[in-house]
Amino acid sequence: MNVKPTQSELVRDQIVRDADNPRDSNVARFGADKPLKLDAGVELSPFQIAYTTYGTLNTERTNAVLICHALTGDQHVNNVHPVTGKGGWWDSLIGPGKPIDPERYFIICTNVLGGCMGTTGPASTNPATGKPWGLDFPVITIRDMVRAQAMLLDHLGIETLFAVVGGSMGGMQVLQWAASYPERVFAALPIATATRHSAQNIAFHEVGRQAIMADPEWKGGRYHLEGANPRRGLAVARMGAHITYLSDAALHRKFGRNFQNREKATFSFDADFQVESYLRHQGISFVERFDANSYLYLTRAMDYFDLAADNGGVLANAFRDTPTRFCVVSFTSDWLFPTPESRAIVHALNAAKARVSFAEIVTDKGHDAFLLDEPELFAIVRGFLDGAGKARGLPWLSAKK
Repeated sequence: MNVKPTQSELVRDQIVRDADNPRDSNVARFGADKPLKLDAGVELSPFQIAYTTYGTLNTERTNAVLICHALTGDQHVNNVHPVTGKGGWWDSLIGPGKPIDPERYFIICTNVLGGCMGTTGPASTNPATGKPWGLDFPVITIRDMVRAQAMLLDHLGIETLFAVVGGSMGGMQVLQWAASYPERVFAALPIATATRHSAQNIAFHEVGRQAIMADPEWKGGRYHLEGANPRRGLAVARMGAHITYLSDAALHRKFGRNFQNREKATFSFDADFQVESYLRHQGISFVERFDANSYLYLTRAMDYFDLAADNGGVLANAFRDTPTRFCVVSFTSDWLFPTPESRAIVHALNAAKARVSFAEIVTDKGHDAFLLDEPELFAIVRGFLDGAGKARGLPWLSAKK
């Protein structure tokens, strides 16, 4: 008798397939002759990086822009996502006539190390066993992600980047790029981020991780091998995290205390309120495209990030004598990475005598404002890159205004 696979099995199997053979992406593979040295003290080999590109690299190879994605993002920054069928996660900022224009720049976006959309991570095949890594995959850091990206650039023959741009975890990668490879980064744009995670942020991540690990379907991280999928735990982790991406004002404006398709309470534990229904939708849709173990690894990488600790306890040391020019952006209603965190970056850059500008954008959209329609952000990004381009001497093509 043929048994139709469950939705859980379909999702689990598709994530495993995409982990090794991503759709609509380029893949750079690195063999045993080019191991990736990790902060955990081990060498990862072989491994691969999935990435997308937009635009054309100029003859001088001076117009490359690296886009770094946030925790739940991937390489599909400006194209239809092969899993969800939705547009790129930063279509608001990237595209013809937009601040980061593929008619001007050669845009690169990678799936980070530890991810689940084609770059080696816990759902990828462990060459030693022929089965998914699971928790045998080594713990990674933001610095490991950046090292892998640097190897990709070497593979592509790109010595220097005109700019590195990213928000949230992507902003952490931007800062790490500037600290690790200052000679390779002309301009850096860290948005809605910090040089280390606060205790509160670590606490939120731990709640999410425990939700996943408490799901019986997690199977000690071996769910890929045991025909299971911790969908409920991952959905709850996503729901909790998503609350931190919004502000109280944004939640009130969107939902208030409105009921979902009813006029009064049902006196049950159904999703009576619109905000409950919204969060459940966020959780359910997320598990269709993300791997639970990747969520554990990437949140832990964010928790470990601490540029000051990596530089003798003095943040300015991370940027000492840097040639990179910076534009730091924060949002007034972002309580996940509040403005004082961005000001600390600016103060350290000032102490290091770096070129830096800073903008705090007034909005009630919360942390996710960097992904939304924010005209002031678009103007700031365009202006900063235009100014950096003139300083770099980029031969602009006929770009749309």
